[in-house]
Amino acid sequence: MADRTFLDWPFFEDRHRALAAELETWATDALPVDHGDVDAACRRLVAALGKGGFLRHSGGDAIDVRSLCLIRETLARHDGLADFAFAMQGLGMGAVSLFGTPEQRAWLEKTRSGAALSAFALSEPASGSDVANISTTARADGDEYVIDGEKTWISNGGIADVYTVFARTGEAPGARGLSAFLVPADTPGFEIAERIDVVAPHPLARLKFNGMRVPKSALIGEAGAGFRIAMSVLDVFRSTVGAAALGFARRALDESLSRVQNRELFGAPLFDLQMVQGHIADMALGVDASALLIYRAAWTKDMGAPRVSREAAMAKLHATETAQKVIDAAVQLHGGDGVRKGHIVESLYREIRALRIYEGASDVQKVVIARQCLGA
Repeated sequence: MADRTFLDWPFFEDRHRALAAELETWATDALPVDHGDVDAACRRLVAALGKGGFLRHSGGDAIDVRSLCLIRETLARHDGLADFAFAMQGLGMGAVSLFGTPEQRAWLEKTRSGAALSAFALSEPASGSDVANISTTARADGDEYVIDGEKTWISNGGIADVYTVFARTGEAPGARGLSAFLVPADTPGFEIAERIDVVAPHPLARLKFNGMRVPKSALIGEAGAGFRIAMSVLDVFRSTVGAAALGFARRALDESLSRVQNRELFGAPLFDLQMVQGHIADMALGVDASALLIYRAAWTKDMGAPRVSREAAMAKLHATETAQKVIDAAVQLHGGDGVRKGHIVESLYREIRALRIYEGASDVQKVVIARQCLGA
């Protein structure tokens, strides 16, 4: 049983503790799911999370980041694909939750109920972390925008019903000339160019826009505000990536504790070896430090801070890097079983690696933290 004492920390209210208990019961009964058909599994997970009422926390008028983090941590601990399915509903519609019109927000009813899947189309072949370098264009033409370009590494690509797409509208050079658009998947000129396979199977795709026309009502917020919108969304959801990593790390620690208590070496439990105790202590320390950083960032945002770039960057950086170390130690403690395909520790090893890259790679988080320290 994973440690739950952190729920007594002052970051949380009774409603958070109730949510954590409700979700734990649901996840214990419903997860993990069969990952044989990843697309179908994601659709089933979104529908189930919607039916369970958990997607109501993924967006809307008021996004509670502590709830998002608790949900992602719990789901990741049980099933990485369940965490992915939940996270994309929030990230994909984050711009609409924060800046959408009443017409656009009608999509939230579908994504929060599990009736529709969403995606966040920001990255391009030549602009991942460098958002200001986006080359996809959106040209105004009467009452429409004509969008041309390409996106890649798009989570839920190929199965989403609606996409938030960022493109260059040219109001100013660089970051000040970007805009965000809400694009249904069946829009003419929208093409799934390639499905992308990765080490931990998730639905990912490369998208193409060939003269795709959208009405001006598809514009989210103001023209030229796309960079600010993207950063605002990431400011909310970046801490939750750390929470998912924390969930993976907690599961690795739990599996390791069971292993070292039940596996004998030289006639005694593996845990009796001081070097093993040292590994366990390092793992537990890393888990608690990550949790403190994550829930500090989430609490700070929920308390009304306009930006938590520094806190969120610290939380994501520490939690993802630490989870990689914790899971690697778990593999070592499991010996051959740790690299046996299908073992939970082996799957955690594949799941964690991408979290150090997406929504801001670790090296980029260091740049963010350093610039915040300098007041830049």
